[in-house]
Amino acid sequence: METMTAWRVERPGPVATHPLRKVSLPVPEPAADEVLIRIRTCAVCRTDLHLAEGDLAPRHPGTVPGHEVVGTVERLGEAVSGPPVGTRVGVAWLRWTCGQCKYCLRGAENLCPYSRYTGWDADGGYAQYCAAPADYVYRLPDAYSDDEVAPLLCAGIIGFRALRRSELPHGGRLGIYGFGASAHLAAQVAIAEGATVHVVTRGEAARELALSLGAASASATEPPEPLDAAILFAPVGTLVPPALAALDRGGTLAIAGIHLTGIPPLNYAEHLFQERRLVSVTANTRDDGREFLDIAARHRLRVTTTAYPLAEADRALADLAADRFSGAAVLHCAEDGVS
Repeated sequence: METMTAWRVERPGPVATHPLRKVSLPVPEPAADEVLIRIRTCAVCRTDLHLAEGDLAPRHPGTVPGHEVVGTVERLGEAVSGPPVGTRVGVAWLRWTCGQCKYCLRGAENLCPYSRYTGWDADGGYAQYCAAPADYVYRLPDAYSDDEVAPLLCAGIIGFRALRRSELPHGGRLGIYGFGASAHLAAQVAIAEGATVHVVTRGEAARELALSLGAASASATEPPEPLDAAILFAPVGTLVPPALAALDRGGTLAIAGIHLTGIPPLNYAEHLFQERRLVSVTANTRDDGREFLDIAARHRLRVTTTAYPLAEADRALADLAADRFSGAAVLHCAEDGVS
């Protein structure tokens, strides 16, 4: 039996307790509707950290996290006719939906109550191989390297959906709270579409990155003018009231994360009156992914990454928790040298 190296969430807990464990697992067999993918890179997402630390309850024991997977098709399930073996593809967070519920039928498959997710319901990309339903993998823009394209598959797609959920008007003023992997991609799309972007983040390096990407301002405290829309990427509920207060009349705050700490009480007059809106973001549809990757192909985004060998996946996750890098961490899963 062919085996592979992978990392599993053995016992969720603080990242300092090393909740990830390196193991040897059988290379998965693709189901009839799946493709087997030889993984080249997998970006490290904050959702992986929430899963490892227990903020996101595991769906089954010993999950292999990772849902920003780039690799090549190795084998097709018996009911699959494509993509051809050898094709570079991407695997994202949304793994499967029923296609028959009222949400799927109205084009909101991200709200499907039966939906399944990569690296949560099924093993993901902190490994050398994974299997994924063929209808849910993406063709990838050729202009990006494996390292660059991996963060587009969650950080990029979710940031794009959050941008659309914020209902930013054309030429509007957008506030971005937190400036990690997702935010630095969403900011570039907004700027390319004519927005003025103001970034609020505590990290000096992140503020410098924001300005280098074209943000109009980068502050540790508050934006310099009222906002037409805002996106909260930092999983910090205490930022909700000031972000709402920074909105102009009719503005929308979109919360992009899957996990958020407690939100303090809101003052109706200060935070919500004058038709300010607070909305959440739940996963993405495949159409979101295709539209974003098309935009990424037309507007060459600058993707900031830090590379780690697969052997150091636990260190990459710890560095994410401690904000030790800007942009996104990317695991090199095809490299030999796993101890």
